[in-house]
Amino acid sequence: MGRRDDLIERYASDLREKCGVTPDMDLLRKVTIACGPSIYNADASTVAATQQHELDTVRRAFLVKKLGLPDGPELNTTLDAVIEQYGRSERNKYRAVIYYLLTKHFGKEDIYA
Repeated sequence: MGRRDDLIERYASDLREKCGVTPDMDLLRKVTIACGPSIYNADASTVAATQQHELDTVRRAFLVKKLGLPDGPELNTTLDAVIEQYGRSERNKYRAVIYYLLTKHFGKEDIYA
């Protein structure tokens, strides 16, 4: 297994153990690949959920731009719910896991088809 496969397994473990979700491994792999080289950078691979500018970036770059959702307060509410599901006290909130949960929540799996 390569480094990316190891990371995907780590993300799947987080989904199962921290989020209570059985991951769709095919979708998780596609979401992870779409994150690009950021998954290999310790800082870029995580979402700093306590920093508003980081959450704004996830909202604009991922929810609006990638998933094509209209910008509005409901995106912040959903993002907050996903952070809560992952665990506010969880130190490392992996970007690929957050993106996976948001993709599933909005039913946008077809983006990765």
